[in-house]
Amino acid sequence: MKNKWISGVSALCLIMTLPFINWIKVVNLVALFSKIGVTKEMAGDLLTGYNLFNLLSFVQYSRQGVLGLFAMVLLILAVAAVYFNIAFIIRNVFGLGKGKGSLHLLAAGKLAFLFEFVTALATIIFVIFSNARFGMTGFLPSAVVYIELIVSAAAYIYIKVLEKKEREIYREHGLWVEFKRNWVLFVMLVPTFIYFMINNYLPMLGVYFAFTSFNFRDGLWSSPFTGFKNFEFLVKADLFRLTKNTVLYNLVFIGIGNILQIIFAILVSRVTVKWFKKTSQTLMFMPYFVSFVILKVIVYNVFEYQYGLINNIITGMGGERIDFYNNPAYWPLFITFFYLWKNIGYGMVVYLATIMGIDNEIYEAAKVDGAGDLQQIWYITLPHIKPTFIILLLYALGGIMKGQFELFYQLIGNNGVLFNATDIFDTYVYRITMTQPLSIGLGTAAGLYQSLFGFLIIVLVNYVVKKKNPEYALF
Repeated sequence: MKNKWISGVSALCLIMTLPFINWIKVVNLVALFSKIGVTKEMAGDLLTGYNLFNLLSFVQYSRQGVLGLFAMVLLILAVAAVYFNIAFIIRNVFGLGKGKGSLHLLAAGKLAFLFEFVTALATIIFVIFSNARFGMTGFLPSAVVYIELIVSAAAYIYIKVLEKKEREIYREHGLWVEFKRNWVLFVMLVPTFIYFMINNYLPMLGVYFAFTSFNFRDGLWSSPFTGFKNFEFLVKADLFRLTKNTVLYNLVFIGIGNILQIIFAILVSRVTVKWFKKTSQTLMFMPYFVSFVILKVIVYNVFEYQYGLINNIITGMGGERIDFYNNPAYWPLFITFFYLWKNIGYGMVVYLATIMGIDNEIYEAAKVDGAGDLQQIWYITLPHIKPTFIILLLYALGGIMKGQFELFYQLIGNNGVLFNATDIFDTYVYRITMTQPLSIGLGTAAGLYQSLFGFLIIVLVNYVVKKKNPEYALF
């Protein structure tokens, strides 16, 4: 009953955060427009009230780029608040993730209300900052903001009380107790946290490029908002073909690559002659260090029509020359072969390290029981490298829409005849950005599509892995 009540409050907070409710009111319109230099033509595009989802439109129409970063942060907070509230309500309704009592459910509710509270508080700070920037009262928070602030704070405190009772029942301790016990470890995490915030999370604000027609005069936040036009351009540019090519190539690279890496790692690990073992490892690892430019030269000299090695051999045997560079059918095989040639040795090292870490006594016991080499591989080696394989698979699937740009670009270049079978997202975006000046928005739109696609794939695969064996899941 208590959880249902909290879920109702979460639904109320969710409704108040949705785009159709204004959080910020514009007051003193005439004075504000005069202050920021809004013309009559621009004034028609400005509103008397804004929610956190259309606040960036004020930044653009008023050319107040200095407010753009703050408005983008508010948008991200609002989206996060909506997401966590929906997740909490779904968990509550369907009884998901209960674990020990209701601790997992209460943790989800606590996170939802925390984001609601931070969003409301940040909105008030934005209003104060904007008014100080304009030197006048141009914005005011609506009553919804204060209601959201009070309700979310009260709900958060209530959940903390319930959580404390649950922890006492199951003898669980919270974050504060954990911090007091291991505060040194938490302090050591601070540099890592700062690093990832600066290098991984703050740059994510640049996602806004995907929805603008960027120009240097207006800057990121004041450039014209184009909505989904950049994405429409990608769709018209045969999005399905680019997605198909990128995904299929990566599936082949991941599947065949990992299988061959495991096979070679097992074969090398079974070799007992030390000099041969070290030599074979070195020879397999060396192609990884071959420059893609050098690889291009090698491939061109092998497959060139007039003077290429293959055609010279064919003509020497009385056959007809093959025009490889005007026949797309050959290139999926060539690209796959040279990718595997370069990367098998590098990927093999990870599996070989895992195999070397297996206790040799297990193999000795298997030999005593009469197990042959194949049986040892099947019942000992493969089960031990299974966790490594799954982790590497999950990481690889996360980048399934990220193509091997250097490989494709160096081997194919600008040969349009081969694009239908070899063009991937990375090479397409590169050509677009090189031929169309300031197409930053288009490149960002393509990158955002790739990231979201990879994110959904890795979440789905991780969910399946977690159902089968939670120990192997990433999260």
